Amino acid sequence: MHDLRAVLTDAVRSHLISDVPLGAFLSGGIDSSLVVGLMAQTSGARVKTFSIGFDEPAFDELEHARRVATHFGTDHHEFVVKPDAVGILDAMVSHFDEPFADSSAIPTWYVSEMARRHVTVVLSGDGGDELFGGYDRYVPHPRVVAFDRYGPRALRRVAAIAASRLPHGARGRNFLRHVARDDQGRYLDSIRFFASDEKPELLALDVLRTLQEPDPETRLARHFERFSALPWPSQMMRFDAETYLPEDVLTKVDRMSMAHSIESRVPLLDNEVIAFASTLPAALKINDGRRKHVLKQVAATILPREILERRKQGFGVPLGTWFRGNLRELFADTLLSPSSLQRGYFQPAFVRQIVDEHLAGKRDHTLRLWQLVVFEKWHQQYVNSFPLSAPAVPSGVVLQTR
Repeated sequence: MHDLRAVLTDAVRSHLISDVPLGAFLSGGIDSSLVVGLMAQTSGARVKTFSIGFDEPAFDELEHARRVATHFGTDHHEFVVKPDAVGILDAMVSHFDEPFADSSAIPTWYVSEMARRHVTVVLSGDGGDELFGGYDRYVPHPRVVAFDRYGPRALRRVAAIAASRLPHGARGRNFLRHVARDDQGRYLDSIRFFASDEKPELLALDVLRTLQEPDPETRLARHFERFSALPWPSQMMRFDAETYLPEDVLTKVDRMSMAHSIESRVPLLDNEVIAFASTLPAALKINDGRRKHVLKQVAATILPREILERRKQGFGVPLGTWFRGNLRELFADTLLSPSSLQRGYFQPAFVRQIVDEHLAGKRDHTLRLWQLVVFEKWHQQYVNSFPLSAPAVPSGVVLQTR
């Protein structure tokens, strides 16, 4: 633990070298709080911190960020994102150049905009989850554990057959499909938005034929081949470090910060930190269901105890509430407009179905609807403006991981 703290301290210190004003994004989670704490201990100046919150309590972390800022005496700045925040969606899409549908880009845009008024360089806590085992999906859900403990392996085949015969939206279908698979299949299932057996319902026939080969899941599974000898928790972390981290997390922070002329630095992804983390056994990272075990041991020497014990919240956005509230018409109109339904990518009946189910409160399709909304906005900017001889089929829109 002492060695890890020394490596982290050196990494933060090296990232503080700057000729321009410098601060930190502070979410109130372990990673960003640890970075801020080490900045406060190694910097000769008062640290500037920037946090984003929401009116919806389930998504608001300002209280936790404020506690950390007070603990370290930072020059703290906050901004509360309201439902009209998606007014910047068109501008966001233009900065990504692709249908990038991670909704946490919204608060990242606003925290970058706020930070730019005070600093030119910011440090963030990105990378801690992938290096030290921080995501919920690294620990099996209790229902899955119970299925494996009490059900014979033959039950997986029964579960697969049952899932295939249940209609869309049927209660238990997703669970049966999930437990029917092996560890690798379950992991890939946990990061998808539209399952393989739903794509015939979602995609137009011509698009479905185009995207059949190579199969997206088979392509993603190849990442596991190089580190199949590692313990399963380490395989999941390595997979995310090669896919989710560079293709989503770092892309999001880089584009949104640079959109406001800010340089974002990630000390937890310093070469020395990565090298040290790779030597740690998986049991030190995920210990008896406790994620980021060794990192929390280091953090316990620096951070307030309540920050260590609280449940991981993530950088979520209350889109589901917004979809059913103030933005109901905006999002329904975007997806159900004649131009959107006639694009030829998706089957209109399925799009209408998931919109109606979400608005009626029958199912939570927040993340799937956001994928489709961003795709439509991207199409309006990048395809409508530059007509092609044949429909463009961007391969990433359905494959986006989370």
